[in-house]
Amino acid sequence: MSAQPKVEFWFDPICPWCWMTSRWISEVAEVRGFEVAWHPVSLAIINEGNDPGDHAEGMKQGQRMGRVAVAAEELYGPDVVGKLYTAFGTRIHPGDREDWDAIITESLGEVDFSGQLDLAADDERFDAVLRENTAHALDIAGPNVGVPIISIDGVAFFGPVVTPAPTGDLALQLWDGIRAAASVPGFYELKRGRTVGPQF
Repeated sequence: MSAQPKVEFWFDPICPWCWMTSRWISEVAEVRGFEVAWHPVSLAIINEGNDPGDHAEGMKQGQRMGRVAVAAEELYGPDVVGKLYTAFGTRIHPGDREDWDAIITESLGEVDFSGQLDLAADDERFDAVLRENTAHALDIAGPNVGVPIISIDGVAFFGPVVTPAPTGDLALQLWDGIRAAASVPGFYELKRGRTVGPQF
């Protein structure tokens, strides 16, 4: 395995499971000294044609925030995407907020973006990139998955799905296991049923 892995992470800001996995990989990246490339996708796009039920509003808002992330990346480059995702997610998940327009405006302010990027939330032009990201993520991770999707040195998985996000030595142990699994040709799936909900 290479000393510095190439790690990519596909996220929808609305997903609590994705949020916890993102906090885990962020801690590991800081400790182990590698970068994470963050890519917004859309659960609304993944689930087109299906009845979203109680998740309809959340998926809509996740797509709106995804558009803002796409617009921010176009203006400021890829390094801003993870910072913006952190700003969104901190307010939505541990913050337990649903005032979506305020979340977007505050998050943009937190990462010090000028201009009117909040207008991108309702600009469907940015859906083209969301669709491209989403299609690519599903192509590399396989069908019938959601988020999070993580790629390590070109090998992509759905997951890991964890609650709460492991920290410290436990976070590093999980990383070492996931990275080891990614190094095995033909490894596809390891799963157990969830018995608890998200724990922030």
